[in-house]
Amino acid sequence: MTAYAHPVNARRLTVRLARDAADLDAVQHLRWRVFFEEMGAQGDPALAALRCDADPYDALCDHLLVVDESLPEGADAVVGTYRLLRESVARAHSGFYSAGEYDLAPLLADGAQQRELLELGRSCVLPDYRTSATISLLWRGIADYINAHRITLMFGCASFAGTDPALYAPALSWLYHNHLAEADQRPRVLDGKGVSMELLPRGSYDERQALFQLPPLVKGYLRVGAKFGEGAYIDHAFNTVDVCVVMPVEMISTRYATRFSVAA
Repeated sequence: MTAYAHPVNARRLTVRLARDAADLDAVQHLRWRVFFEEMGAQGDPALAALRCDADPYDALCDHLLVVDESLPEGADAVVGTYRLLRESVARAHSGFYSAGEYDLAPLLADGAQQRELLELGRSCVLPDYRTSATISLLWRGIADYINAHRITLMFGCASFAGTDPALYAPALSWLYHNHLAEADQRPRVLDGKGVSMELLPRGSYDERQALFQLPPLVKGYLRVGAKFGEGAYIDHAFNTVDVCVVMPVEMISTRYATRFSVAA
């Protein structure tokens, strides 16, 4: 994968895939800082002692990371990450991580056209680096990856903070009413593990409030033409309400397809 550089003030940010165990350790430490220290996730006490977010999927996945090359040696230089799991790898092992939250049968149906799916997960960026420059680098890295592996559809979960979906009733209802994926590409939350996204009737809520409630990651996905699965998953371990995002590569809006093609 090409390593792209992007200067931000005195920072020099680059994006690349993890290369070794040290890179993976840095990614897992970054995820701990964001998901557990900042967002209040609850983890294994043994991992807490190591300040590390890890699970069996890490060994199967590729890990995209943004590195601040301007930091001194020994500093925590990995400042952003995405976890990438290809369909061919998932099928050869334990399946997709998202299958623990959503029924992915529509995406995996035998009748589906030949394609390689890509699951995006564990996305996080340190607070000081949550800028358009960092996000742009991550998307350029993903663009390189989807081209190298002939990915035709991406999916994964995006999160709202906390475990009370009622707090986000306008936003969830707005996504349901306006951005559901087509039936043949629409994952559904597993029975007993979530709630309907249609918490309010169409026309009964302020759409400006709904848009304001959307997390930045969800807004970013919407800009590239994403659609959403049905139902919101309540993730008590990570202290989030999750929605399932579906992004066919050919449906990415023209504006963002240009960014993808530059990297590819």
